[in-house]
Amino acid sequence: MSSPTAFRVMVVDDDREMRQSLEHLLTRAGWEVETCANGQAAEARLSEQIPDVILSDVRMPRMGGMDLLESVQRRGGPPVVLISAHGDIPSAVAAMQNGAYSYLEKPFDPRRLLTALRHGAEQSRLARDASRLRQRLSQLAGLDRVLLGDSPALTQLRDEVLALADSTAPVLLLGPTGTGKELVAHAIHDLSPRAQGPFVAINCATLSPDGFEAMALGPQGFLARADGGTVFLDEVGTCPAPVQAKLLRILEMRETGQTGDDGGPARDLRFLSASNDDLDSAVAQDRFRQDLLFRLNTLVLTMPKLADRRDDIPVLFAHFIAHYAELYETPAPQTTTEDIAALLAHDWPGNVRELRHVAERRLLQARSGRGSVSDAIRGTDAAADMPATLREAVASFERLMIARALKAHGGQMDDVAQALGIGRRTLNEKIVKLGLSKDQLL
Repeated sequence: MSSPTAFRVMVVDDDREMRQSLEHLLTRAGWEVETCANGQAAEARLSEQIPDVILSDVRMPRMGGMDLLESVQRRGGPPVVLISAHGDIPSAVAAMQNGAYSYLEKPFDPRRLLTALRHGAEQSRLARDASRLRQRLSQLAGLDRVLLGDSPALTQLRDEVLALADSTAPVLLLGPTGTGKELVAHAIHDLSPRAQGPFVAINCATLSPDGFEAMALGPQGFLARADGGTVFLDEVGTCPAPVQAKLLRILEMRETGQTGDDGGPARDLRFLSASNDDLDSAVAQDRFRQDLLFRLNTLVLTMPKLADRRDDIPVLFAHFIAHYAELYETPAPQTTTEDIAALLAHDWPGNVRELRHVAERRLLQARSGRGSVSDAIRGTDAAADMPATLREAVASFERLMIARALKAHGGQMDDVAQALGIGRRTLNEKIVKLGLSKDQLL
């Protein structure tokens, strides 16, 4: 078995003997080698897996090395080392000007070839690491916007998210409805080494014992869809007992690396889960398996209730008001001292989700010059909620339809798009444009 740090090279040459010779040389030198018989095959393979460096012949039928180089450059792909039996100074200069990492003439010195490939692969990995670092720093800077607030409870939560993001251990998120458990799960995923992989959220209340194998282990099951990424088991305490046993089996296979029940290898993924139920009490009442809880709660995060972080309420309210003012293209109302007093006096049983809805209601009321935060909390002055323009009415209707479909289909985006009669891409664009949040709706 090759080392996890072995460099990966794609060898592209229409000469079978040359491909085999290069594959033998590079394999003995400790490289992971993939071979392609022409540039078109290499181009297709690059859409699935990116090597550290590409070694390509220049002259090949239909798509030569220079054309492949141009295609790789457009993609922002890895360094390309070109080799040719017809080398001359003009062609070498042209290759380097077009972005080739190196140009070698056949017959080449194997040591010189290995050196050029190693340097190219090292540069490729350094560039990817730098890109990942920039992305991670950007995400870290954005964590304050995801977990908005300066209260000690929020500060501690942000620190905990940063501390455990790089781990592969399961994380259990506990807290009342509306505290943002899925939001935090997304943040953990986005800050982890699996950030480029999929994030697959499963509403455990919808899992049935009869269809669980297909939903989890089938070719399109959530384990296959989340391979290389993260599975989020939302409201895991609602799982029926037979499903709990099957989930336990999956987690055991994940820990031991056993083959799955579908005959394939155990998937490379991380499990995050959430519950607004007291799972220890559920275990004591025989409603939840203790061995499953032990598999899920390696790391535990407890989400603070909004009532326990009252200092954050005015900041969050101002943030939501500004968001909806931009969404509905209308000025944000001024927040008075009476409004602040009303915000701080309310108990917020619905937590941050309730606060967001109150902010939207207040913004809609303010367009007609009426209402107050107290009215918005009580849900009164409904006449002011009527959109003032056709554009706002359409946006409001679309938000309502998409929100209902998300709830009805448990956040399964393909099913939601099909129910609404629109494409998945269009649905994603509308969700972003309309400021909808699955975490707040489900």
